[in-house]
Amino acid sequence: MRKLFVRLLKRLTKSLDEEQEIICQLKEVKEAQETPNEELQLEAQIITPIDIEEAEKKTVRKSKKKSSTAITTSSFDPRDIMESMGVPYLALSKNRKAPIIYESPDGTTKIRISCHSEQYIASIYDWDIIQCIAGKIQEVINSKSDIPSRTIIVPRHKLLKELNKHDGKKNRKEIEASLARLKLTGIETTVRNEDYRYKGGFGFIDSWGYTERKDIKEFRITLSDWLYDGICSKGALLKFHTEYFKITSGLKKILYRIARKHVGTNNDYWDFSIEDLHKKSGSERDLRKFKHDLKKIVEDNDLPGYFIKFVEQNDKIFIRFINGRKELKRVLSEISDQPSLPFI
Repeated sequence: MRKLFVRLLKRLTKSLDEEQEIICQLKEVKEAQETPNEELQLEAQIITPIDIEEAEKKTVRKSKKKSSTAITTSSFDPRDIMESMGVPYLALSKNRKAPIIYESPDGTTKIRISCHSEQYIASIYDWDIIQCIAGKIQEVINSKSDIPSRTIIVPRHKLLKELNKHDGKKNRKEIEASLARLKLTGIETTVRNEDYRYKGGFGFIDSWGYTERKDIKEFRITLSDWLYDGICSKGALLKFHTEYFKITSGLKKILYRIARKHVGTNNDYWDFSIEDLHKKSGSERDLRKFKHDLKKIVEDNDLPGYFIKFVEQNDKIFIRFINGRKELKRVLSEISDQPSLPFI
């Protein structure tokens, strides 16, 4: 119990430090309002997402959608698409070619992910780019100033910084390879097509490009209609913990996304059978080796914002994802309720 309490306390301290830093930044923004700074004002606006149709009604004089949206603010606020977080759209490894095939237990959600003959399937690591773009589109929607474009222009150094990459030339090529996989990965799914009204295939992005001149180094990324619609849907995005981009394990990234969707910030915990997690992760590992991988992750127990452990129910083993903040409050409550020891 003492070891768990110390670990919980460290995590809470770190989270509080991050929140304090955000508060300080917002204070600076408020002070800067006396001499308006367009960049800071944009980053300070955090409101409930609105539907694109609502944005069109409220911005009649700006109803014409721009051909592209340039990222000018200095920081990112990454988001992820909720509907993509509980099903296997992405490979765990960077070199998977075998198709990912998934069907939900009720048969309503079907997914088939494949790759070009000379390319690998887009991985969970490539998806970091989409999470950054989704955050920027959310900012445009939140600002109510315009309708976001499917094409995003982002300076190379800003994207490298957010992805925790530092070597400009080397990591630029890695981003280009990621974008190629995101474009050439083929998707067939019933998501947003549950009644089978149509059948079609598409990629995550339609096109990408990189421009480098003396005065400019930037990526130009055009999302597919399917991905763009998913990002812009009302209430579709979830904010991620800042430590997510430091996770190096593909399986840990997937497990965090599953925990973020199902446990979120409100639920105390959520249980999954190992077999269910195996399917949702899209892992190529057989079930026995997958269980071994899970055991190591439970031992590490370092998912940002969540705890993870094995639990037994009805003679069957489950994985339990636990809300870190609520668990800390519970432990602190138990400690405070214990009678104090007499002074000797």
